[in-house]
Amino acid sequence: MSLIEKAVERLDQLKRAGVTPPPDVGAVAEAARTAPAAAQPVVAAPVPPAAQLPPAPVVDADIANRASAQSKTISIDLARLGAMGMVSPLNTRSMIAEEYRVIKRPLLRNAAEATSGAHRNLIMVTSSVPGEGKSFSSINLAISMAMELDRTVLLVDADVSRPSVLNHLGLPPAPGLMDVLLSTDRSVDLPDVMLRTNIEKLSILPAGMPHQRATEFLASDAMVKLVDELATRYPDRIIVFDSPPLLMTTEARVLANHMGQVVIVVEAGRTTQSMVRQALATIEQCPLRMMLLNKTRDIGPSGYYGYYSPYGYGSQEREH
Repeated sequence: MSLIEKAVERLDQLKRAGVTPPPDVGAVAEAARTAPAAAQPVVAAPVPPAAQLPPAPVVDADIANRASAQSKTISIDLARLGAMGMVSPLNTRSMIAEEYRVIKRPLLRNAAEATSGAHRNLIMVTSSVPGEGKSFSSINLAISMAMELDRTVLLVDADVSRPSVLNHLGLPPAPGLMDVLLSTDRSVDLPDVMLRTNIEKLSILPAGMPHQRATEFLASDAMVKLVDELATRYPDRIIVFDSPPLLMTTEARVLANHMGQVVIVVEAGRTTQSMVRQALATIEQCPLRMMLLNKTRDIGPSGYYGYYSPYGYGSQEREH
């Protein structure tokens, strides 16, 4: 009996046993059954045992790893947030939650009224000097905005020299913004480093790997393309950037060039008017500049903090 005849006989056995043979084996055997003897091929495909099923498809390891990274979800301790005096979905009627409802409203209105190309959904939160509460404010603002019914929020830790967002949230360091900018061959892309959280509609882009030329990378064409992608990929998305202080590095000033709105956190009783003026002078090109008074001890008659800013918006919040 020839190899072809054996293949045909084996095919019949598999069919009687209720096992579907692999497509390549079935095709070869069926062709041999119907072809003239002189035209039968000399080489026959190997036939698997009757109990063997077709092998599982081989998945490229790099593709599998990237798919895993794209679906990475982290869990924020929401009870811990509340205990730290921060906005938490577990206590939506807390004083801090009410304060940020007031603070976020003008920012959301500006984002909704943006003209084409204005990118007012890009909001940078910064300060004049370190220690004024910009990261505290960035995180609370992002969480509060994520609690909106029709908005999704991405919180970007853009303080690439001294990242603190993940640390504030009790999470370990992770790849992020700088890793994407440093990846000239696009082996690291946004979905690979973006972290989904257990707070509905809130994602985080960590700062990633520190780099001594961070300012140049933030001013690069790659950053321009990345910011444009963030701003336009989803129409309902607000992106909050936790930025370095304006008077300590040039990174914040470069980042402000990409922003639609800038919020400067001012520490009550510490930040001088001169410091605020200097900080504002560094970002004159940004059309919407606002201030938020932080760490104040006085509460106005209405129960909220009242703070007037000649730049169009002002509010105060208490850091617990």
